[in-house]
Amino acid sequence: MEMIQCGTDRNEKEDEMRLLSWNVNGIRAVHKKGFVDWVKEAKPEILCLQETKAQPEQIPAEISELTDWHQYWRSAERKGYSGVGLLTKMKPKEVRFGLGIPEFDTEGRTIIAFYDEFVLFNIYFPNGQQSAERLDFKMRFYDAFLNVADELRKESYSIVICGDVNTAHTEIDLARPKANEKTSGFLPEERAWMDELVSHGYLDTLRLFADEGEKYSWWSFRARARERNVGWRIDYFFVSENMRSRVKDAFILDDVMGSDHCPVGIELE
Repeated sequence: MEMIQCGTDRNEKEDEMRLLSWNVNGIRAVHKKGFVDWVKEAKPEILCLQETKAQPEQIPAEISELTDWHQYWRSAERKGYSGVGLLTKMKPKEVRFGLGIPEFDTEGRTIIAFYDEFVLFNIYFPNGQQSAERLDFKMRFYDAFLNVADELRKESYSIVICGDVNTAHTEIDLARPKANEKTSGFLPEERAWMDELVSHGYLDTLRLFADEGEKYSWWSFRARARERNVGWRIDYFFVSENMRSRVKDAFILDDVMGSDHCPVGIELE
């Protein structure tokens, strides 16, 4: 059994807040690979999870009984599919489940948490590879999400967005861009929406600190892709421009095993 590695480069500065995001590809599966030990070692103030694939009552007791974090879980109506979770040491002032649009919210893809200093979006964005209909669903989900985020910006909220966006933005965000130009996850229209997100004033936090390639967050289970680092960067943290000065670091924890994705994170002042 492949176990989670606990090396996290933990920053112990008390004036900084660590936020982590991880598509776990099944919370029950990753639990069996040492997830709880990893959480205790990583010590995030906020941990956002995607693709939990579990109803709330199916969350392993060892996880639900973690006492240092307030926990919020949103599952899809379809069992064993999608789902997001939020573990947070600071209790939010308010938590909303979904975007307020039933078509999207039945898939359990969104948790929005309101804190004193920012609003956090934890989102598992749809995958568009299954069919043209699912690609259309993905693009409409993108637009609906951006509308919600922009409306909160108009109300003077600062915004943090994290999760599995299911699109690599630029050519340096995947190992084989030319071979994937016609693959959902790197289609022109998907990348154009990422451009639009940035044009609306949301900053890709990793690119504030690193402009080189070969930094990926997802690898296919096939053909030893992770071992060979043939990957995609599809997991992100974005922040609104007014939070730029508070972002002290952004990183990918690619040594953390247990899923086909690895965690990504930021440090906020």
